[in-house]
Amino acid sequence: MTRIHPTAIVHPEAQLDPSVEIGPWCTVGPKVKMGRGNRLVSHVVVDGRTTIGEENVFYPFSAIGMIPQDLKYKGEDTELIIGSHNTIRESVTLNLGTVGGGGKTAIGDHNLLMAYTHLGHDCIIGSHCIIANSGGLAGHCLVEDYVTMGGMCGVAPFVRIGAHAYVAGFSGVEKDIPPFAIAIGQRPCAIKGTNIVGLRRRGVPAETISKLNESMKLWMRGDVEKERCLLEMESQYGDVPEVQRLVAFIRASQYGTAR
Repeated sequence: MTRIHPTAIVHPEAQLDPSVEIGPWCTVGPKVKMGRGNRLVSHVVVDGRTTIGEENVFYPFSAIGMIPQDLKYKGEDTELIIGSHNTIRESVTLNLGTVGGGGKTAIGDHNLLMAYTHLGHDCIIGSHCIIANSGGLAGHCLVEDYVTMGGMCGVAPFVRIGAHAYVAGFSGVEKDIPPFAIAIGQRPCAIKGTNIVGLRRRGVPAETISKLNESMKLWMRGDVEKERCLLEMESQYGDVPEVQRLVAFIRASQYGTAR
């Protein structure tokens, strides 16, 4: 039977796996679905049409499935989807999606969202990401797998951050950050190199890292026109799938990619 603290308020229509633990002073709304092994430590609010996978932990004062901070939102039945094995620390805020953004905010698996992180409406977060304290993502952002963001980072609406990228603390991100990159700074946030340490930790072969690094050096050359850089990457290192992914990400950018 679900363990619910006597001070918690859980709507009878909420769908909770019997293994879920609801701690003191938590509130769970009627459209919430929670899978096996989830734990709400205390003072957690989960509302809206929120679907949660398995083995997630929500720490005190996190607010999950709140309505979007978007003045166009008029109460539509949008949703928040959370995967499995995520750690949601104190005072994290995760909003529902909006109709204009596809109606869905989504988070993958094995992510760590540190205290005071905010994910705005219609954000899509991959798996194995770390967003450090007070990270703020505006609406419609895309964060791919294995991204690490330092504390106090701010990300503008519609920005994409590619897989295995590292964004240093206090950065203000207004353009897309390509995969495998290290980015730092505000207005502009610039690419400082390849995330070599992160790639090594994840077992990427040394030869692949070397070719990615040479490709990133080409991209960082602000004196060379964008398409010429991409053609040079393809010509010299196009046999490497990771370089192909890097080039495809940059070409798909709608709002520009940091260099």
